[in-house]
Amino acid sequence: MKYLLFLITFCIVSLSSHAIVIRHDVDDAKYIAKADDFPALATFYVDGAHGTLIHPSWIVTAAHATFCVAPGRFVMVNGIARSIKQLYVHPKYTPGKSHDIALVELNEPVLDIKPAKIYKQSNELGMNIWFIGIGGTGTGLTGETIDNAQNNGVLRKAQNTIIEAEGPLVKFIFNKGNDALPLEGVSGGGDSGGPAYAKNIDGFEVLGISSRPEGEFSKIGVYNIKEVYTRISFFQSWLSRIIEGNKTTRKSLSMPKLTHLPAGLTEDILPLVCKDIGIKL
Repeated sequence: MKYLLFLITFCIVSLSSHAIVIRHDVDDAKYIAKADDFPALATFYVDGAHGTLIHPSWIVTAAHATFCVAPGRFVMVNGIARSIKQLYVHPKYTPGKSHDIALVELNEPVLDIKPAKIYKQSNELGMNIWFIGIGGTGTGLTGETIDNAQNNGVLRKAQNTIIEAEGPLVKFIFNKGNDALPLEGVSGGGDSGGPAYAKNIDGFEVLGISSRPEGEFSKIGVYNIKEVYTRISFFQSWLSRIIEGNKTTRKSLSMPKLTHLPAGLTEDILPLVCKDIGIKL
């Protein structure tokens, strides 16, 4: 049963979430990342799905990645399992379209690392950012060839450039050759909710949340694929009102659980899947 549940989950994650696929002409070793490359990274499941610590007690992630996020379960931050207090999903979340964002409240504040800041300006167009995650990998020529299970927790980071920043979305494209950045990359399978981030003298800022590829492609992570991320600056008011609000305010601005399960998941099998892939003490 456990093997079957993992197969189901891998299919779900591969179809609906993202990690790092790299250039074919750059050594994979150059993409290998360390935990301190983005200390605020949170991981929800044993095989991936990420978020970003933006406040000692709050993690921002993609709504669709929260199918097993619930009070009493755990999320890994800085190598330590942290207990989840509550989930707040944006009420306008529409799968495959928009508002793919959620907040996760922790029972105890994270005091051993500094949270990332949310990017509040609207000048993202043309900015070079980083992605990071432990999901599947491959190259732009082949697309993803190693899934998030086979990757076995190896952390990678890659660069990209924001080509669209409008309304609730920011977008990227996987360029090659002279059009690509030195460590160009895009999302593959296994890390929905991961950050698009930048670093400055004050620390890290998260600009986007990994949501989905745009359109239909025969292979995840091939060159010219366009990636869609949730635009943090668009949701800064919602984030602040949830974090700073009282119980009544939070309830009026969110849903306590994901109501649109990813393809392949049903309410019947969800408890077994969550038990199988959940972070444990």
